[in-house]
Amino acid sequence: MAQPSFDRATQDVGNILALEHVNVTVPDQAEATFFYVNGLGFTRDPYIDFGPFNVWINVGAQQFHLPTRDPQVVRGHVAVVVPDLDELEKRLSRIAGRFKDTAFSVKRRKQHIDVVCPWGNRIKCFGPGNFGQMKLGMPYVEFDAPPKTARGIARFYNEVMDAPAWVEKQKRGDVCVVSVGQQQTLRFKETKRPQASYDGHHIAIYVVNFSAPHKYLKRNRLITEESDNHQYRFQTIVDPKNGEPLFEIEHEVRSLFHPMYERNLINRNASQSFFGYQQGRDAFVP
Repeated sequence: MAQPSFDRATQDVGNILALEHVNVTVPDQAEATFFYVNGLGFTRDPYIDFGPFNVWINVGAQQFHLPTRDPQVVRGHVAVVVPDLDELEKRLSRIAGRFKDTAFSVKRRKQHIDVVCPWGNRIKCFGPGNFGQMKLGMPYVEFDAPPKTARGIARFYNEVMDAPAWVEKQKRGDVCVVSVGQQQTLRFKETKRPQASYDGHHIAIYVVNFSAPHKYLKRNRLITEESDNHQYRFQTIVDPKNGEPLFEIEHEVRSLFHPMYERNLINRNASQSFFGYQQGRDAFVP
C-alpha cells in the first residue's frame, strides 16, 4: 500500500515566533482611544500603562502601543482581522464626524476595508477566513521598501534572524515575505514612491534562538539598545552579502523568557452595547 506523501516544510516554524505589537506615537490619548476602541472595536488593555501618557490596545493576541508624542506613521500599512466587516463599517461611520478635519478616511473594498487613522496610519481590515483561523488579530505588517531591496532583506531574515523569507514577484515591485510563527508575516514591498523619513516607530517580536542574531548584530554594530537580559533592539536591516543598509525599522527583540511572552490579552465583544445587551457575551470568544 502506497504511503501518503507530505510536504513537511509547510509545517516548519522559523526563529521568529510572534509579532507582538506595533508602536506608533500619537499626540492625543483621548482621540486615539476613541478611534481604536470606539471605531475599530478593539480593547484598551485594562492592566498595563493605564494612564494619560500611553495606551495599549489589544487586538486578539497582538497590540498597538500608542505613547504620547508627535505622531509617527508606519511607512506602509498594518493588517488586522476583525470579527465582522459590516459592524466595523457602521462603527467607523458613527465616529467620522469627530475626525472630519484629520487624515481619517474609510473605503470599503471587495474583501476588506481601508482605514486611515486621524494621523495618517493606514490599516487594512479583513474579515475572518483570510488568514487561517484568525478571527481577531494582526496577521501582518507591510512596509514600503526602496526598489531592489527585497532580495537583500530576505537574505537578512534568512541568514541573520533564521526566519523563512522569500521574494514574490509582482508587477509593481518585488515583495519580501517573512514567516512569523503560524499565521503572521512581515512584508517589504518595493515601491518607486519617495520614501518618508524614518520617524522611530517600531515592532516587537519574540524569537526562539535569542543569542545567534544578537551575535551578528553586535559584531556589525547594529544593536541600538541592550534593554535587559530578555530584550535588545536593532534598527537597520542590512544585506548580509555586503553589509549594505536596506531599510530602517526598529525591532524590539524579545526572548521566550520575557515576562510578557504569551501574556493573556483581554478582548471585548465590540458588538455589545447598552442597547440590545446580551448577558454572557461581553468577552470576545473566537
